[in-house]
Amino acid sequence: MHADETSPWIIEADDATFQERVVERSRELPIVIDFWATWCQPCRMLGPILENLARDFDGKFLLAKVDTEKAPNIAAAFNVQSIPAVYGLREGQLLDFFVGLLPEPQIRSWLERLLPSPAEQLVVEGKSLAAQDPAAAEAKFRDAASLDGNLAEARIALLELLLDQLRTEDAANVLDELEKRGYLEPAAEKLKARLHLTAQADKPHDLEALRQAVLTSPGDLQAKLDLAGALATERQFSDALETALAVVSSGKKDFVEPARAFMVDLFRLLEDQPELVTEFRRRLSTALY
Repeated sequence: MHADETSPWIIEADDATFQERVVERSRELPIVIDFWATWCQPCRMLGPILENLARDFDGKFLLAKVDTEKAPNIAAAFNVQSIPAVYGLREGQLLDFFVGLLPEPQIRSWLERLLPSPAEQLVVEGKSLAAQDPAAAEAKFRDAASLDGNLAEARIALLELLLDQLRTEDAANVLDELEKRGYLEPAAEKLKARLHLTAQADKPHDLEALRQAVLTSPGDLQAKLDLAGALATERQFSDALETALAVVSSGKKDFVEPARAFMVDLFRLLEDQPELVTEFRRRLSTALY
């Protein structure tokens, strides 16, 4: 049982190619993974059904056939204990799966639930346009948000696009819509932190003058907060965190919370510097408690 070379929507993948051919492609369209083996009779019955459906759906999903004999590590990662086993991926995330041989109508219904809604499809299209045509991408994201008011992904994608264009006021309006729900997803929290830093960067500042102000008046906590913000915009993150931590350690109620919030914003932005974040998280916790 091999991938059909006449169809671009049916491929094979193994341990070496799975990340590129399956996980990365799932960011463009849904992926259906068919775990099978040559010795498995139900697999040989299910395979043609899935392949025919891949042709029928004509690009709405990609069928990735994975021979468990050739991809034992991938099968183990998905905790495949019996085959056939079929998994659905979108955006690198597992959405659903089933095990065993199912009739074609039931599989077709399963596939339809896996596919993105019209609003979700607009978000996918917008993301593909973001780099080359931001205006078209923005229109897609706004249309998606209008079509499905509960689709946070649309507003999060729009927020990121607006920040990329340094449109901080528009970005703040989108963030406000997201926050009205009473919570933010981790991706939105990170963009909120980025918005705060971008807004700080928009303020004119003289770094050396701010340093001198702190040296001249070490008890001026607002000056220290201003210096921390300026240091962050200059990407001097360690010094920015150190300066904000000094404000937290002062214990002055009116300044502790803004300084703590500033540090948390930087933690979210510095995921690629885990040692720095871990150090200052520990020190912040000590200062607070």
